[in-house]
Amino acid sequence: MRVGSGEFFVSVIIPCLNEEEPIADVVREVLAQGVDEVIVVDNGSTDRTAARAAEAGARVIAEPVRGYGRACAAGVAALSARTEIVCFLDGDGSDVPAFMADVVGPIADHRADFVMGSRLKGRREPGSMTPQQILAGWLAGLLLRLTYGAHFTDMSPFRALRIERLRALGMHEMTYGWNLEMQMRAAAAGWRLLEVPVDHRCRQGGVSKVSGNLVAGVKAAWKIVTTFLRLAATLRREPRQDLHLRDKKV
Repeated sequence: MRVGSGEFFVSVIIPCLNEEEPIADVVREVLAQGVDEVIVVDNGSTDRTAARAAEAGARVIAEPVRGYGRACAAGVAALSARTEIVCFLDGDGSDVPAFMADVVGPIADHRADFVMGSRLKGRREPGSMTPQQILAGWLAGLLLRLTYGAHFTDMSPFRALRIERLRALGMHEMTYGWNLEMQMRAAAAGWRLLEVPVDHRCRQGGVSKVSGNLVAGVKAAWKIVTTFLRLAATLRREPRQDLHLRDKKV
């Protein structure tokens, strides 16, 4: 992918569960940005998500055991050996792939170690985010700022980092805590963190597994809170092993 200061092998991981309606368009939009590889992780779908993703040009892998973090980890394990930068986004059509260069560019140019697209800083279609999603991002941002001095406004799935940094993070969360764990570990490691504004749309099909269901939303919020408290205690005991990489151009 031509981005920032040169050419980089950029892989995009899209975890999916029953996203038959939007996934083909999502894959095509992502490929249109010039990325080198799109991996769709089918996390136990009961519809034609996998078939439609493959037809649109994605490499599809199966992770039948449910869990958002588990699907993301399966995608990481399947990355091409040539991958330099990895980007994540959702398969429901709500993320806008046209902002790919904005998210990946600062990584390519060594201006940041972790970049996340903030839906709160960009333009949002009415109804694209529920009040509980906005509150969760605000609360996580507050806790991260108070604990690590990191400034986040969101827990957006649209994010990028270099693959060797991701593998050094020691990610463990297998459910909805994956995104928060990544932000916490990056902050605790002293990385250069950056949020860039990205637009956000209403989902293009299917049913939300979290935000569209009150019970699931409460469960996810509880998972986020417990993940933060548990990881904050764990990270205080872990050495900050990545600080020596801060200014290294790899």
